[in-house]
Amino acid sequence: MDQSGVAAQTEKSPWGSVGPAAPACSLTEVMSEQLARQLDEENQGLPALPHPAADPEEGPDTDSDLMLAQMLQMQFDREFDDQLRREERKFNGDSKVSISFENYRKVHPYEDSDSSEDEVDWQDTRHDPYRAVKPQAAPRRGFSGKGKNITTKHDEDACGRKNTARMDNFAPEVHVGDGLGMDLKLSNQVFNSLKQHCYSEQRRSARLHEKKEHSTAEQAVDPRTRLLMYKMVNSGVLENINGCISTGKESVVFHADGGSLEEQPVPEEVVLKVFKTTLNEFRNRDRYIKDDYRFKERFSKLNPRKVIRLWAEKEMHNLARMKKAGIPCPDVVLLKKHILVMSFIGKGHVPAPKIKDVALGSEEAAEAYGQVLQLMQRLYQDCNLVHADLSEYNMLWYQGKVWLIDVSQSVEPTHPHGLEFLFRDCRNVATFFQKRGVSEALSVYDLFNAVTGLNIPVSADDDARFLAEIVAMEKRNEDHVQKRGKKTFPVTSEDGGPPLDSDD
Repeated sequence: MDQSGVAAQTEKSPWGSVGPAAPACSLTEVMSEQLARQLDEENQGLPALPHPAADPEEGPDTDSDLMLAQMLQMQFDREFDDQLRREERKFNGDSKVSISFENYRKVHPYEDSDSSEDEVDWQDTRHDPYRAVKPQAAPRRGFSGKGKNITTKHDEDACGRKNTARMDNFAPEVHVGDGLGMDLKLSNQVFNSLKQHCYSEQRRSARLHEKKEHSTAEQAVDPRTRLLMYKMVNSGVLENINGCISTGKESVVFHADGGSLEEQPVPEEVVLKVFKTTLNEFRNRDRYIKDDYRFKERFSKLNPRKVIRLWAEKEMHNLARMKKAGIPCPDVVLLKKHILVMSFIGKGHVPAPKIKDVALGSEEAAEAYGQVLQLMQRLYQDCNLVHADLSEYNMLWYQGKVWLIDVSQSVEPTHPHGLEFLFRDCRNVATFFQKRGVSEALSVYDLFNAVTGLNIPVSADDDARFLAEIVAMEKRNEDHVQKRGKKTFPVTSEDGGPPLDSDD
Protein backbone atom coordinates (compact mmCIF):
# COMPACT_ATOMS: atom_id res chain seq x y z
CA MET A 1 0.00 0.00 0.00
CA ASP A 2 1.44 3.42 -0.93
CA GLN A 3 1.71 6.45 1.33
CA SER A 4 -1.40 8.14 -0.09
CA GLY A 5 -3.51 5.14 0.88
CA VAL A 6 -2.18 5.23 4.43
CA ALA A 7 -2.96 8.92 4.71
CA ALA A 8 -6.49 8.40 3.43
CA GLN A 9 -7.07 5.61 5.93
CA THR A 10 -5.76 7.79 8.74
CA GLU A 11 -8.17 10.56 7.86
CA LYS A 12 -11.11 8.13 7.87
CA SER A 13 -10.24 6.68 11.33
CA PRO A 14 -12.50 8.12 14.04
CA TRP A 15 -9.73 7.91 16.61
CA GLY A 16 -7.41 10.13 14.68
CA SER A 17 -3.80 9.50 13.88
CA VAL A 18 -1.92 6.85 15.78
CA GLY A 19 1.04 8.25 17.71
CA PRO A 20 4.44 6.62 17.77
CA ALA A 21 4.82 3.74 20.19
CA ALA A 22 6.82 4.29 23.39
CA PRO A 23 10.24 2.74 23.37
CA ALA A 24 10.40 -0.52 25.26
CA CYS A 25 12.55 -0.71 28.37
CA SER A 26 13.85 -3.70 30.21
CA LEU A 27 13.41 -4.55 33.90
CA THR A 28 17.00 -3.55 34.55
CA GLU A 29 16.38 -0.04 33.22
CA VAL A 30 13.23 0.32 35.31
CA MET A 31 15.13 -0.62 38.51
CA SER A 32 18.08 1.68 37.75
CA GLU A 33 18.71 4.70 39.91
CA GLN A 34 19.49 6.85 36.86
CA LEU A 35 15.94 6.39 35.51
CA ALA A 36 14.52 7.25 38.93
CA ARG A 37 16.42 10.51 39.07
CA GLN A 38 15.29 11.35 35.53
CA LEU A 39 11.62 10.81 36.41
CA ASP A 40 12.03 12.91 39.56
CA GLU A 41 13.43 15.83 37.52
CA GLU A 42 10.50 15.60 35.08
CA ASN A 43 7.94 15.64 37.91
CA GLN A 44 9.45 18.74 39.48
CA GLY A 45 8.44 20.73 36.42
CA LEU A 46 4.71 19.90 36.91
CA PRO A 47 2.39 22.16 39.00
CA ALA A 48 1.94 21.06 42.63
CA LEU A 49 -1.35 19.42 43.68
CA PRO A 50 -3.50 21.32 46.19
CA HIS A 51 -3.21 20.17 49.83
CA PRO A 52 -6.33 18.49 51.19
CA ALA A 53 -6.42 20.88 54.13
CA ALA A 54 -6.56 23.89 51.78
CA ASP A 55 -10.10 23.04 50.62
CA PRO A 56 -12.40 21.52 53.26
CA GLU A 57 -14.73 20.12 50.57
CA GLU A 58 -11.95 17.88 49.24
CA GLY A 59 -11.82 15.83 52.46
CA PRO A 60 -10.36 15.77 55.98
CA ASP A 61 -6.71 16.18 56.77
CA THR A 62 -5.09 12.78 56.37
CA ASP A 63 -1.76 13.81 57.75
CA SER A 64 -2.98 12.84 61.25
CA ASP A 65 -2.43 9.16 62.10
CA LEU A 66 -5.28 9.29 64.60
CA MET A 67 -7.75 10.47 61.97
CA LEU A 68 -6.64 7.75 59.57
CA ALA A 69 -6.99 5.10 62.26
CA GLN A 70 -10.52 6.29 63.14
CA MET A 71 -11.59 6.31 59.50
CA LEU A 72 -10.22 2.81 58.93
CA GLN A 73 -11.82 1.54 62.13
CA MET A 74 -15.17 3.05 61.13
CA GLN A 75 -14.99 1.42 57.73
CA PHE A 76 -14.05 -1.91 59.31
CA ASP A 77 -16.98 -1.67 61.76
CA ARG A 78 -19.42 -0.97 58.96
CA GLU A 79 -18.16 -3.87 56.88
CA PHE A 80 -18.32 -6.15 59.93
CA ASP A 81 -21.91 -5.10 60.67
CA ASP A 82 -22.92 -5.65 57.05
CA GLN A 83 -21.39 -9.12 57.09
CA LEU A 84 -23.18 -9.85 60.36
CA ARG A 85 -26.55 -8.87 58.84
CA ARG A 86 -25.92 -11.09 55.83
CA GLU A 87 -25.10 -14.03 58.08
CA GLU A 88 -28.22 -13.32 60.13
CA ARG A 89 -30.48 -13.32 57.05
CA LYS A 90 -28.80 -16.47 55.75
CA PHE A 91 -29.18 -18.26 59.10
CA ASN A 92 -32.84 -17.33 59.68
CA GLY A 93 -34.07 -17.81 56.12
CA ASP A 94 -37.87 -18.17 56.06
CA SER A 95 -38.13 -19.42 59.62
CA LYS A 96 -40.89 -17.97 61.79
CA VAL A 97 -38.49 -17.81 64.72
CA SER A 98 -35.55 -15.53 63.96
CA ILE A 99 -32.27 -15.15 65.77
CA SER A 100 -30.60 -11.75 66.08
CA PHE A 101 -26.86 -11.07 66.13
CA GLU A 102 -27.30 -7.48 67.34
CA ASN A 103 -25.35 -8.18 70.51
CA TYR A 104 -22.26 -8.86 68.37
CA ARG A 105 -22.44 -5.61 66.41
CA LYS A 106 -19.65 -3.08 66.65
CA VAL A 107 -20.77 -0.03 68.62
CA HIS A 108 -19.42 3.12 66.98
CA PRO A 109 -20.60 6.76 66.95
CA TYR A 110 -21.48 6.77 63.26
CA GLU A 111 -24.80 5.66 61.81
CA ASP A 112 -24.84 2.93 59.19
CA SER A 113 -25.27 3.97 55.61
CA ASP A 114 -28.56 2.10 55.22
CA SER A 115 -30.18 3.42 58.39
CA SER A 116 -32.15 6.63 58.76
CA GLU A 117 -31.11 9.48 61.03
CA ASP A 118 -34.12 9.00 63.31
CA GLU A 119 -33.49 5.26 63.85
CA VAL A 120 -32.64 4.35 67.44
CA ASP A 121 -30.52 1.34 68.35
CA TRP A 122 -32.67 -0.20 71.11
CA GLN A 123 -29.90 -2.65 71.93
CA ASP A 124 -27.96 0.26 73.43
CA THR A 125 -29.95 0.97 76.60
CA ARG A 126 -27.71 3.83 77.58
CA HIS A 127 -29.84 6.17 75.46
CA ASP A 128 -33.23 4.50 76.12
CA PRO A 129 -35.70 7.40 76.58
CA TYR A 130 -38.15 5.12 78.46
CA ARG A 131 -35.62 3.90 80.98
CA ALA A 132 -36.59 4.85 84.53
CA VAL A 133 -34.20 7.22 86.20
CA LYS A 134 -33.08 5.91 89.55
CA PRO A 135 -32.93 8.39 92.40
CA GLN A 136 -29.56 9.82 93.23
CA ALA A 137 -27.86 8.48 96.32
CA ALA A 138 -27.55 10.73 99.32
CA PRO A 139 -24.23 12.55 99.60
CA ARG A 140 -21.59 11.28 101.97
CA ARG A 141 -22.21 14.04 104.42
CA GLY A 142 -25.78 12.73 104.82
CA PHE A 143 -27.67 15.86 103.78
CA SER A 144 -28.04 18.27 100.90
CA GLY A 145 -29.22 21.87 100.69
CA LYS A 146 -29.01 24.61 103.28
CA GLY A 147 -31.25 26.24 105.80
CA LYS A 148 -34.93 25.46 105.34
CA ASN A 149 -34.24 23.51 102.14
CA ILE A 150 -31.97 20.97 103.81
CA THR A 151 -32.75 17.33 103.00
CA THR A 152 -31.23 14.47 104.99
CA LYS A 153 -30.99 10.76 104.14
CA HIS A 154 -33.92 10.16 106.47
CA ASP A 155 -36.28 12.26 104.39
CA GLU A 156 -39.53 10.39 103.83
CA ASP A 157 -39.81 11.05 100.10
CA ALA A 158 -36.15 10.43 99.30
CA CYS A 159 -36.06 7.26 101.40
CA GLY A 160 -39.30 6.00 99.86
CA ARG A 161 -38.03 6.45 96.29
CA LYS A 162 -34.77 4.78 97.22
CA ASN A 163 -36.66 1.74 98.60
CA THR A 164 -38.65 1.56 95.37
CA ALA A 165 -35.43 1.48 93.36
CA ARG A 166 -33.99 -1.23 95.61
CA MET A 167 -36.86 -3.56 94.68
CA ASP A 168 -35.04 -4.23 91.40
CA ASN A 169 -32.64 -6.39 93.40
CA PHE A 170 -35.39 -8.89 94.22
CA ALA A 171 -35.46 -12.30 92.57
CA PRO A 172 -36.51 -12.32 88.89
CA GLU A 173 -39.64 -14.35 89.63
CA VAL A 174 -40.94 -11.55 91.89
CA HIS A 175 -42.84 -9.05 89.72
CA VAL A 176 -42.30 -5.61 91.28
CA GLY A 177 -43.81 -3.53 88.46
CA ASP A 178 -42.83 -0.04 87.38
CA GLY A 179 -42.66 1.62 90.76
CA LEU A 180 -40.21 4.30 89.65
CA GLY A 181 -42.39 5.34 86.72
CA MET A 182 -45.35 5.81 89.07
CA ASP A 183 -43.16 7.69 91.58
CA LEU A 184 -43.96 5.08 94.23
CA LYS A 185 -42.62 5.72 97.72
CA LEU A 186 -42.23 2.72 100.02
CA SER A 187 -41.67 3.13 103.72
CA ASN A 188 -38.97 1.14 105.45
CA GLN A 189 -41.54 -1.06 107.16
CA VAL A 190 -43.26 -2.01 103.90
CA PHE A 191 -39.95 -2.54 102.08
CA ASN A 192 -38.59 -4.79 104.83
CA SER A 193 -41.81 -6.84 104.82
CA LEU A 194 -41.61 -7.30 101.05
CA LYS A 195 -37.95 -8.22 101.28
CA GLN A 196 -38.60 -10.83 103.97
CA HIS A 197 -41.52 -12.26 101.97
CA CYS A 198 -39.32 -12.50 98.88
CA TYR A 199 -36.62 -14.43 100.75
CA SER A 200 -39.20 -16.76 102.32
CA GLU A 201 -40.71 -17.53 98.91
CA GLN A 202 -37.25 -18.23 97.50
CA ARG A 203 -36.49 -20.72 100.26
CA ARG A 204 -39.89 -22.39 99.90
CA SER A 205 -39.48 -22.62 96.13
CA ALA A 206 -36.02 -24.16 96.59
CA ARG A 207 -37.42 -26.80 98.94
CA LEU A 208 -40.26 -27.65 96.57
CA HIS A 209 -37.87 -27.82 93.64
CA GLU A 210 -35.53 -30.13 95.53
CA LYS A 211 -38.45 -32.34 96.55
CA LYS A 212 -39.67 -32.48 92.96
CA GLU A 213 -36.21 -33.34 91.68
CA HIS A 214 -35.94 -36.32 94.05
CA SER A 215 -39.48 -37.68 93.89
CA THR A 216 -41.70 -39.69 91.62
CA ALA A 217 -45.15 -38.17 91.53
CA GLU A 218 -48.46 -39.32 90.06
CA GLN A 219 -48.01 -40.28 86.38
CA ALA A 220 -44.64 -38.53 86.30
CA VAL A 221 -41.03 -39.32 87.10
CA ASP A 222 -38.23 -37.21 88.50
CA PRO A 223 -35.17 -36.37 86.35
CA ARG A 224 -33.01 -39.11 87.89
CA THR A 225 -35.60 -41.78 87.19
CA ARG A 226 -36.11 -40.41 83.68
CA LEU A 227 -32.37 -40.67 83.09
CA LEU A 228 -32.38 -44.33 84.17
CA MET A 229 -35.22 -45.04 81.74
CA TYR A 230 -33.35 -43.31 78.91
CA LYS A 231 -30.26 -45.37 79.66
CA MET A 232 -32.29 -48.56 79.30
CA VAL A 233 -33.42 -47.41 75.87
CA ASN A 234 -29.92 -46.36 74.82
CA SER A 235 -28.40 -49.66 75.96
CA GLY A 236 -30.89 -51.62 73.87
CA VAL A 237 -32.75 -53.26 76.77
CA LEU A 238 -35.87 -51.37 75.65
CA GLU A 239 -36.87 -50.27 72.19
CA ASN A 240 -39.11 -47.46 73.37
CA ILE A 241 -41.35 -46.48 76.28
CA ASN A 242 -44.98 -46.02 75.26
CA GLY A 243 -46.63 -44.51 78.31
CA CYS A 244 -48.26 -44.99 81.70
CA ILE A 245 -50.81 -47.79 82.03
CA SER A 246 -51.40 -47.91 85.79
CA THR A 247 -50.80 -45.93 88.95
CA GLY A 248 -51.02 -46.94 92.57
CA LYS A 249 -50.10 -45.88 96.06
CA GLU A 250 -46.62 -47.37 95.77
CA SER A 251 -45.64 -47.27 92.08
CA VAL A 252 -46.28 -46.07 88.54
CA VAL A 253 -46.34 -48.68 85.76
CA PHE A 254 -45.21 -47.90 82.19
CA HIS A 255 -45.57 -50.01 79.06
CA ALA A 256 -42.51 -50.49 76.83
CA ASP A 257 -41.30 -52.54 73.89
CA GLY A 258 -38.57 -55.00 74.81
CA GLY A 259 -35.11 -55.02 73.26
CA SER A 260 -32.32 -57.49 73.99
CA LEU A 261 -29.98 -58.60 76.78
CA GLU A 262 -26.86 -60.71 76.65
CA GLU A 263 -27.83 -62.94 79.56
CA GLN A 264 -31.45 -63.63 78.69
CA PRO A 265 -34.05 -62.79 76.03
CA VAL A 266 -36.34 -59.82 76.60
CA PRO A 267 -40.07 -60.24 75.88
CA GLU A 268 -41.58 -58.19 73.08
CA GLU A 269 -43.72 -56.28 75.56
CA VAL A 270 -42.56 -55.36 79.06
CA VAL A 271 -43.64 -53.10 81.89
CA LEU A 272 -41.53 -50.75 83.97
CA LYS A 273 -42.66 -50.60 87.58
CA VAL A 274 -41.25 -47.36 88.95
CA PHE A 275 -41.57 -47.28 92.72
CA LYS A 276 -42.52 -43.86 94.02
CA THR A 277 -39.79 -42.10 95.93
CA THR A 278 -42.15 -39.72 97.66
CA LEU A 279 -42.05 -40.40 101.37
CA ASN A 280 -45.56 -39.09 102.08
CA GLU A 281 -47.32 -41.97 100.32
CA PHE A 282 -47.69 -45.48 101.66
CA ARG A 283 -46.10 -44.50 104.96
CA ASN A 284 -46.76 -47.86 106.58
CA ARG A 285 -44.60 -49.78 104.13
CA ASP A 286 -41.87 -50.18 106.76
CA ARG A 287 -44.01 -52.67 108.71
CA TYR A 288 -43.78 -55.04 105.74
CA ILE A 289 -40.00 -54.95 105.52
CA LYS A 290 -38.41 -53.92 108.82
CA ASP A 291 -39.57 -57.18 110.47
CA ASP A 292 -38.90 -59.35 107.43
CA TYR A 293 -36.02 -61.58 108.47
CA ARG A 294 -34.60 -61.56 104.95
CA PHE A 295 -34.07 -57.77 104.96
CA LYS A 296 -34.18 -56.81 108.62
CA GLU A 297 -30.44 -56.28 109.03
CA ARG A 298 -30.07 -54.19 105.88
CA PHE A 299 -33.20 -52.15 106.57
CA SER A 300 -31.82 -50.68 109.78
CA LYS A 301 -28.75 -49.32 107.96
CA LEU A 302 -30.57 -47.49 105.13
CA ASN A 303 -32.09 -44.05 104.96
CA PRO A 304 -35.75 -43.73 103.91
CA ARG A 305 -35.00 -43.06 100.23
CA LYS A 306 -32.73 -46.07 99.86
CA VAL A 307 -35.44 -48.24 101.37
CA ILE A 308 -37.34 -47.75 98.11
CA ARG A 309 -34.61 -49.70 96.29
CA LEU A 310 -34.86 -52.43 98.91
CA TRP A 311 -38.62 -52.50 98.32
CA ALA A 312 -38.06 -53.09 94.59
CA GLU A 313 -35.51 -55.81 95.31
CA LYS A 314 -37.97 -57.50 97.64
CA GLU A 315 -40.59 -57.77 94.90
CA MET A 316 -37.98 -59.18 92.52
CA HIS A 317 -37.05 -61.97 94.95
CA ASN A 318 -40.70 -62.74 95.72
CA LEU A 319 -41.52 -63.02 92.01
CA ALA A 320 -38.53 -65.32 91.55
CA ARG A 321 -39.85 -67.64 94.26
CA MET A 322 -43.34 -67.65 92.75
CA LYS A 323 -42.05 -68.33 89.24
CA LYS A 324 -39.96 -71.23 90.56
CA ALA A 325 -43.09 -72.73 92.15
CA GLY A 326 -45.04 -72.41 88.88
CA ILE A 327 -47.43 -69.67 90.06
CA PRO A 328 -48.68 -67.45 87.18
CA CYS A 329 -46.95 -64.10 87.68
CA PRO A 330 -44.79 -61.65 85.68
CA ASP A 331 -41.24 -62.67 84.75
CA VAL A 332 -38.46 -60.46 86.11
CA VAL A 333 -36.26 -59.04 83.33
CA LEU A 334 -34.09 -56.42 85.03
CA LEU A 335 -33.78 -54.49 88.27
CA LYS A 336 -32.17 -51.06 88.21
CA LYS A 337 -32.33 -49.26 91.55
CA HIS A 338 -36.06 -48.52 92.07
CA ILE A 339 -37.15 -49.55 88.54
CA LEU A 340 -38.27 -53.14 88.03
CA VAL A 341 -38.65 -54.39 84.44
CA MET A 342 -41.08 -57.31 84.10
CA SER A 343 -42.91 -59.15 81.36
CA PHE A 344 -46.21 -57.66 80.22
CA ILE A 345 -49.39 -59.61 81.00
CA GLY A 346 -51.58 -58.79 78.04
CA LYS A 347 -51.28 -58.44 74.28
CA GLY A 348 -51.07 -55.62 71.75
CA HIS A 349 -50.45 -52.90 74.35
CA VAL A 350 -53.73 -53.90 76.05
CA PRO A 351 -53.12 -55.01 79.65
CA ALA A 352 -54.99 -57.97 81.13
CA PRO A 353 -58.02 -56.80 83.12
CA LYS A 354 -58.29 -57.06 86.85
CA ILE A 355 -60.58 -59.79 88.04
CA LYS A 356 -62.93 -57.21 89.53
CA ASP A 357 -63.52 -55.74 86.06
CA VAL A 358 -64.29 -59.04 84.33
CA ALA A 359 -67.90 -60.18 83.91
CA LEU A 360 -67.44 -63.84 84.84
CA GLY A 361 -70.20 -66.36 84.50
CA SER A 362 -71.11 -68.73 87.28
CA GLU A 363 -68.85 -71.50 85.97
CA GLU A 364 -65.95 -69.14 85.27
CA ALA A 365 -66.31 -67.53 88.71
CA ALA A 366 -66.22 -70.95 90.38
CA GLU A 367 -63.16 -71.88 88.27
CA ALA A 368 -61.45 -68.60 89.22
CA TYR A 369 -62.16 -69.22 92.92
CA GLY A 370 -60.67 -72.70 92.74
CA GLN A 371 -57.54 -71.30 91.09
CA VAL A 372 -57.20 -68.58 93.74
CA LEU A 373 -57.49 -71.16 96.53
CA GLN A 374 -54.76 -73.29 94.95
CA LEU A 375 -52.53 -70.24 94.39
CA MET A 376 -52.84 -69.17 98.02
CA GLN A 377 -51.96 -72.69 99.20
CA ARG A 378 -48.95 -72.98 96.88
CA LEU A 379 -47.82 -69.50 97.82
CA TYR A 380 -47.96 -70.36 101.51
CA GLN A 381 -46.64 -73.92 101.42
CA ASP A 382 -44.26 -74.03 98.42
CA CYS A 383 -43.00 -70.42 98.32
CA ASN A 384 -43.18 -69.84 102.08
CA LEU A 385 -44.82 -66.47 101.39
CA VAL A 386 -47.95 -64.54 102.32
CA HIS A 387 -49.17 -62.07 99.72
CA ALA A 388 -50.23 -59.56 102.42
CA ASP A 389 -52.28 -57.48 99.95
CA LEU A 390 -54.32 -60.04 98.02
CA SER A 391 -57.61 -58.75 96.69
CA GLU A 392 -59.55 -58.43 93.43
CA TYR A 393 -57.31 -55.44 92.58
CA ASN A 394 -54.10 -57.52 92.52
CA MET A 395 -55.41 -60.49 90.55
CA LEU A 396 -55.55 -60.44 86.73
CA TRP A 397 -57.68 -62.62 84.46
CA TYR A 398 -55.79 -63.57 81.30
CA GLN A 399 -56.08 -66.60 79.02
CA GLY A 400 -58.50 -68.27 81.40
CA LYS A 401 -56.10 -68.11 84.36
CA VAL A 402 -55.65 -65.99 87.45
CA TRP A 403 -52.34 -64.11 87.62
CA LEU A 404 -50.92 -62.62 90.83
CA ILE A 405 -49.17 -59.24 90.78
CA ASP A 406 -47.89 -56.64 93.25
CA VAL A 407 -45.97 -58.83 95.68
CA SER A 408 -43.52 -56.20 96.94
CA GLN A 409 -45.15 -56.28 100.39
CA SER A 410 -45.26 -60.11 100.59
CA VAL A 411 -43.64 -61.56 103.70
CA GLU A 412 -42.82 -64.97 105.08
CA PRO A 413 -45.20 -66.68 107.54
CA THR A 414 -42.55 -66.27 110.26
CA HIS A 415 -43.03 -62.51 110.05
CA PRO A 416 -44.42 -61.12 113.35
CA HIS A 417 -47.61 -60.12 111.50
CA GLY A 418 -47.51 -62.69 108.69
CA LEU A 419 -50.59 -64.66 109.80
CA GLU A 420 -52.55 -61.46 110.40
CA PHE A 421 -51.79 -60.39 106.82
CA LEU A 422 -52.91 -63.82 105.59
CA PHE A 423 -56.19 -63.55 107.51
CA ARG A 424 -56.82 -60.17 105.85
CA ASP A 425 -56.14 -61.74 102.43
CA CYS A 426 -58.60 -64.53 103.18
CA ARG A 427 -61.23 -61.98 104.19
CA ASN A 428 -60.81 -60.05 100.92
CA VAL A 429 -60.98 -63.19 98.76
CA ALA A 430 -63.96 -64.71 100.60
CA THR A 431 -65.92 -61.45 100.51
CA PHE A 432 -65.32 -60.90 96.80
CA PHE A 433 -66.33 -64.36 95.59
CA GLN A 434 -69.29 -64.57 97.94
CA LYS A 435 -70.60 -61.35 96.43
CA ARG A 436 -70.11 -62.86 92.97
CA GLY A 437 -72.42 -65.70 93.95
CA VAL A 438 -69.87 -68.52 94.14
CA SER A 439 -71.50 -71.19 96.27
CA GLU A 440 -68.21 -73.06 96.75
CA ALA A 441 -66.62 -70.03 98.41
CA LEU A 442 -65.48 -70.87 101.95
CA SER A 443 -65.83 -68.59 104.91
CA VAL A 444 -62.85 -66.52 105.97
CA TYR A 445 -62.07 -68.93 108.83
CA ASP A 446 -62.33 -72.09 106.75
CA LEU A 447 -60.30 -70.47 103.98
CA PHE A 448 -57.55 -69.54 106.46
CA ASN A 449 -57.40 -73.08 107.77
CA ALA A 450 -57.46 -74.53 104.25
CA VAL A 451 -54.47 -72.40 103.24
CA THR A 452 -52.36 -72.84 106.38
CA GLY A 453 -53.48 -76.32 107.50
CA LEU A 454 -53.47 -75.13 111.15
CA ASN A 455 -57.07 -76.15 111.84
CA ILE A 456 -57.77 -73.40 114.35
CA PRO A 457 -61.12 -74.20 116.01
CA VAL A 458 -63.99 -71.98 114.96
CA SER A 459 -66.80 -71.74 117.48
CA ALA A 460 -68.74 -68.89 115.97
CA ASP A 461 -68.30 -65.85 113.81
CA ASP A 462 -66.05 -64.23 116.37
CA ASP A 463 -63.18 -62.39 114.71
CA ALA A 464 -61.69 -61.26 118.01
CA ARG A 465 -61.22 -64.80 119.35
CA PHE A 466 -59.91 -66.08 116.04
CA LEU A 467 -57.44 -63.18 115.72
CA ALA A 468 -56.32 -63.68 119.31
CA GLU A 469 -55.46 -67.28 118.51
CA ILE A 470 -53.54 -66.11 115.42
CA VAL A 471 -51.59 -63.52 117.43
CA ALA A 472 -50.72 -66.11 120.06
CA MET A 473 -49.50 -68.45 117.36
CA GLU A 474 -47.36 -65.65 115.85
CA LYS A 475 -45.89 -64.97 119.28
CA ARG A 476 -44.92 -68.64 119.68
CA ASN A 477 -43.33 -68.64 116.22
CA GLU A 478 -41.31 -65.53 117.03
CA ASP A 479 -40.08 -66.94 120.33
CA HIS A 480 -39.12 -70.18 118.59
CA VAL A 481 -37.12 -68.26 115.97
CA GLN A 482 -35.32 -66.21 118.60
CA LYS A 483 -34.42 -69.32 120.62
CA ARG A 484 -32.88 -70.87 117.53
CA GLY A 485 -30.74 -67.74 117.19
CA LYS A 486 -31.75 -67.01 113.61
CA LYS A 487 -32.68 -63.39 113.87
CA THR A 488 -32.03 -62.68 110.18
CA PHE A 489 -32.41 -64.79 107.06
CA PRO A 490 -30.49 -63.02 104.29
CA VAL A 491 -31.58 -63.41 100.70
CA THR A 492 -29.63 -66.17 98.98
CA SER A 493 -28.91 -66.92 95.36
CA GLU A 494 -31.79 -69.38 95.33
CA ASP A 495 -34.23 -66.46 95.28
CA GLY A 496 -32.71 -65.26 92.02
CA GLY A 497 -32.08 -61.77 90.71
CA PRO A 498 -29.18 -59.35 90.99
CA PRO A 499 -28.30 -57.68 94.29
CA LEU A 500 -29.28 -54.14 95.21
CA ASP A 501 -27.45 -51.55 93.11
CA SER A 502 -24.65 -49.64 94.78
CA ASP A 503 -24.95 -45.94 95.47
CA ASP A 504 -23.97 -43.40 92.86
